[in-house]
Formats: sequence, C-alpha cells, structure tokens
Amino acid sequence: MLIWINGAFGAGKTQTAFELNRRVPHSHIADPELIGFAVHKMLPASERGDFQDRPQWRSAVVATLADAVAAHDGPVIVPMTLVNPEYFDEIMTGLSAENVDVKHFSLTASAETLRHRLRTRSGYWLGRAAGRDETWAMQQITRCVAALGTDRFTEHVDTDDRTIDEVVEDIAARAGLLLTQPRLTATRYRLRRAVVGIRHIRT
Repeated sequence: MLIWINGAFGAGKTQTAFELNRRVPHSHIADPELIGFAVHKMLPASERGDFQDRPQWRSAVVATLADAVAAHDGPVIVPMTLVNPEYFDEIMTGLSAENVDVKHFSLTASAETLRHRLRTRSGYWLGRAAGRDETWAMQQITRCVAALGTDRFTEHVDTDDRTIDEVVEDIAARAGLLLTQPRLTATRYRLRRAVVGIRHIRT
C-alpha cells in the first residue's frame, strides 16, 4: 500500500508523514522531492525551474515508488505536494498500471492558517533575512488551496484547528492502518517536530 499525503505548503505533510511513520509498524517514507533535487543537480542553473514540469521526474516517481512498494513489507508513505491536475492524473494512472494500491489524502487548511504556519518556519525567516518578502511556498497558497479543494484530489483531511496526532489518527483510520505506538508527550513531540522541521527546511 502507498499512502500519498498531499497538501499545500504549510498543511503539515512532512510532520504528518513522519509521525505516521513512527506510529505504524514496518512503514517507510519515500520522498519524491529527492528525485527532483537529483534532476536539478544534473541540469545547468538556467534550466532549474519546477522539477515537476520535467517528464523524467514524473516517470521516475512512478517507477521508483512502484519499486519501493514491491520491495517493502509495509505501507510506503509519500509526503508530496502535487496540484497540477495533468501531472496528478499521470502519476496516479502510472501507479495504478503498476498495480500499486494508492490511498491519497489531501491535507486542507484555510489560506490564513497556511500563512500563519509558514511564518513560524525557520525557512521563512531565513528567506526574510536574505531580502525576500515571501518564500516561494507562501506564493503558492492560492493555487494550491484552489486545486486541492476539488473532488479530483480527495480524500480531503481538514487540518484547521487540529493537531498532527488527530490528523495522523484520522488518516490511519481511513486507510485501515494499525497504530502501534502511542502519542508522544508534549515535550518529546516538540523536540521531534523541531528535528523533522530543521531537516526539511526549504528556502
């Protein structure tokens, strides 16, 4: 089984994915963004736009995720924003052709909530220090909220006024996943959240 956790930047995909991974036995996280970084490194700087626009990224995501599911005895968790309808259909159709059982969830939140969350991230303040008024992620809010709110991107999981624990437990229940690890204490949760956030700073 593949659990695709979609959502706008700031919706909580990464934190949700890593907490789901911690609480679900034998689960594995596969991040398609890493393939995008590899594609960029092989191209001259002038060609490093949105790697999702590259056909080789989309085909590599399908092939690699299919391999990950086939090789792993447990759910594969994919935290990745994917809002272009054509790219979404291409990847989901490709995974289906590889007989991958995909459970897709879109984490939703209001634009105000997303802006607030992004402003609390280290990456946002690093961008401000570099002279940028808004991070790239902040600029994508309107586009992402509009796209992900449509029926194409179901199932929707509302994250406004909900904790990561509540979101994780909602996804697990819908996907039929057994959570074997309990919630973390408040102190341990804050520490883990900080560590995950620092490891995934995007500026």
